[in-house]
Amino acid sequence: MKIKTSALSEGLKESQWDKLLKIRTTGRDDSHSDQYRYPYEPTPYSVLERLAGRGYITKKNVLLDYGCGKGRVGFYMAYQVRCRCIGVEFDEQIWRAASENQKSAVSGAKVKIIRGRAEAYDIPPETDRFFFFNPFSVEILQKVMRKIQDSWYASPREILLFFYYPFDAYLTWLMGYESLTLKEEIDCRDLFEGKNDRERILVFAFRYNPSI
Repeated sequence: MKIKTSALSEGLKESQWDKLLKIRTTGRDDSHSDQYRYPYEPTPYSVLERLAGRGYITKKNVLLDYGCGKGRVGFYMAYQVRCRCIGVEFDEQIWRAASENQKSAVSGAKVKIIRGRAEAYDIPPETDRFFFFNPFSVEILQKVMRKIQDSWYASPREILLFFYYPFDAYLTWLMGYESLTLKEEIDCRDLFEGKNDRERILVFAFRYNPSI
């Protein structure tokens, strides 16, 4: 689950950003979630602002958002840093909402919305940035990481992965995955009430390890 409580003042800001980007992404949807694929909940814009300001993603990069929901991450990043983005979403209803957003979004031309299983999606060779907000189980994450590894092997390049608000099962597995090196923890606790220690973005660099 990726439920959390943000500051009360975030509500207005969320709607303002949606209006600026000409999209509709607010609200939570758990109508089709199960033990493997988790509810839709948009990444707060304040968190995306902080990530964009770190300089890890630029107009030269291609960002893939797994479990993209209604497409907020892609539409925001394409607008803010001018990168190209790909959103992969399994749920048909939510994918349709993302597709509608693409038609109206100011940055829609830079964003591709794909419906399908994350673990089955063949990663385009130019994709070098990956975003996760607890979209699915660790079992699916493991399969996705194998896809990323295969993509690197076919086309070696710098790859960075961003994990926002990671839960314990993710942390345990990620820290034991030999092909990942933790570059930075971006602290986001000051953006929300409660000073929740999970309010952070873990930035990992991928390095291929043939022994895995």
